Amino acid sequence: MIEPSPADTRPSVGAARDLGGDIRAILAPNPSPMTHWGTNTYLLGQRRLAVIDPGPDDPAHLAAILGALGPGQSISHILVTHAHLDHSPLVARLGAETGAPVLAYGDARAGRSAVMTRLAEAGGIGGGEGVDAGFAPDVPLADGETVTGDGWQITAHWTPGHFGNHMCFQSGETMFSGDLVMGWASTLISPPDGDLTQFRASCARLAGAAPARLLPGHGAPVTDPAARIGWLLAHRDAREAAILAALADGPACARRLAARIYTDTPAALLPAATRNTLAHLLDLMQKSRVTAFAPLTAETRFALPSAARERQ
Repeated sequence: MIEPSPADTRPSVGAARDLGGDIRAILAPNPSPMTHWGTNTYLLGQRRLAVIDPGPDDPAHLAAILGALGPGQSISHILVTHAHLDHSPLVARLGAETGAPVLAYGDARAGRSAVMTRLAEAGGIGGGEGVDAGFAPDVPLADGETVTGDGWQITAHWTPGHFGNHMCFQSGETMFSGDLVMGWASTLISPPDGDLTQFRASCARLAGAAPARLLPGHGAPVTDPAARIGWLLAHRDAREAAILAALADGPACARRLAARIYTDTPAALLPAATRNTLAHLLDLMQKSRVTAFAPLTAETRFALPSAARERQ
């Protein structure tokens, strides 16, 4: 079943919709405040297909993917943008059904920066929301590696920030952007799996690739990637400025800062806002623009360097 895909209309769950360029999308049945309509699973090709982000471990979604195969079609490759529970767990069932290998940057811990690796080893920083901890690809992909299939070709770009092992996959002028860049919301960055320093660099890299459109992990296609990426980076700059302004009033932890800054955010999303705030604080620490008063935990208070000196 093929249906049109209006930009701002929620598609039907489980129905394969034609996005042009030998690309179809199937919406998984996992809507939530963090996944919008649900996860987009993409099929690329005409005969031997690539599946990008099989999605959650849901038998109905597996049936929808297999049911989208027409006469003479089969699945030759399974690619995963990153190891979150809404993107990767179905690889086991889909791989068993099709025999197709799973390709990704690495396992759920791959790609962390040295800073985030140290924080994870120290413990206390929190995080780990929604991680598919057991995920590991059959075939690890190197940054810039090209995967060639039957009538299609994909270049894998390592783009950490939302998650350490996150990759975007480029097919011609289309970029499958996972959760790095989406049109419906900004990206959750929750340390130690998320890293704002890496996120900024990955967004700049994605902009430099100059794709004509982005097909994200959630939500509708992004038809003006440059404008969207520019907005996301400006949004991060504005959040950073707000954090620094709030710290001018005195030391505070990420939770208290988020409550002051994310005033238009529903209460249910404040925990995610707190994780984003912590990501900003860690990024600012690396730039020596804020100081932490104690060994880093989820409740550590931060201050401007001048305020920290005054307390010594």
